[in-house]
Amino acid sequence: MVMTSINVGALVEKARVAAGLSQRALADATGISQPTLSRIISGDRVAKLPEIVAISWATGCTVAQLTGVSSVAERAQCAARATNGSGMADMRDALLHFLELDDYLDEQAVPATM
Repeated sequence: MVMTSINVGALVEKARVAAGLSQRALADATGISQPTLSRIISGDRVAKLPEIVAISWATGCTVAQLTGVSSVAERAQCAARATNGSGMADMRDALLHFLELDDYLDEQAVPATM
């Protein structure tokens, strides 16, 4: 799957800045070359979903936040009780991140392992 929206570049840039990373630091953290990352951000190159996943891990954003697509978040409902001072929003974001990754792996027909 290839992310084709020019908005993805702007969302990646917003996530990069929010994470306090330079383009070089984000490139190093993701394994994406800095020139390729720059082209993704500028909209001159479409981002492939594996690249979006790597960027999401490096910036702490969800795939949905980087793509503007929120299919998992729209389907997921969660309830939890924070007992260790964790914020509910942080817990929900972490859960959605894993659910989006699981959805991606299902979409790519990657089998679950035990």
